[in-house]
Amino acid sequence: MPIDTSDEVLSGEAVALDVQPIGFVLRAAGALIDMLIGFAVLILWIFLRLWLLDAGILDPATDRIASVVATVFCFLVLPVTVEVITKGRSVGKLAVGGRIVRLDGGAIGFRHAFIRGILGVLEIYMTFGGLAVLVGAFTSRSQRLGDLVAGTYSQRVRTPRLVPLAPILPPALAGWAQIADVARMPDRLARRISQFLQTAPNMVPAARARVAQNLLADAAPFVSPIPSAPPEMVLLGITVLRRERERRALEFANARTEKLTGRRVSL
Repeated sequence: MPIDTSDEVLSGEAVALDVQPIGFVLRAAGALIDMLIGFAVLILWIFLRLWLLDAGILDPATDRIASVVATVFCFLVLPVTVEVITKGRSVGKLAVGGRIVRLDGGAIGFRHAFIRGILGVLEIYMTFGGLAVLVGAFTSRSQRLGDLVAGTYSQRVRTPRLVPLAPILPPALAGWAQIADVARMPDRLARRISQFLQTAPNMVPAARARVAQNLLADAAPFVSPIPSAPPEMVLLGITVLRRERERRALEFANARTEKLTGRRVSL
């Protein structure tokens, strides 16, 4: 049974955990905020430079040197320093709820931030984000060129709260749950199953059975083995296992966030 593992990382127990990369639009919004901050600092330098020239502190020779240093500081030193100090976060990433992490989900170091910063000068500042948008639009995790070279991506760290009233596994499926393999389903199919289980008690019995059978047929490629039980009961069991998997993934993500930031994210 083929499983798309592009958005999974392995825990220490070799358990695949779902991770959520920041979407293309949010990623672009966060990068735009960071880019505007870089240009804002450069504009502040321009005003300071004019004052220094008027005061006679800078002459033409030192002005050229200072301008180069200021440009390098605004577009390279500043973003790299911020990412290293905050372990992958910046003002823009804080705004959209993201963090730059390694492909294995770990915190980035100076090497990753420096590679991203060097290539960011080209793809963000020299092309005003055009190259980053072009590359990010064709990568599964909205990675820009710097991410591809450094082996990083922007991961969502604002994890959603779990539903307090979670469904309960039917006792008849307890044995099946011990050996069941429920792969990641398309979001649309998962929503359809969840909505059906919520509205099933209000449906006409014939329609209820027919919809349950159709949903189970759609979910069958993602579940192994299929238990010998009524379709609606099987859908309930699938939902319970999926929620348990998501709960473990959220606990793992929150523990990692707490380790990196020292702040607990409540579920």
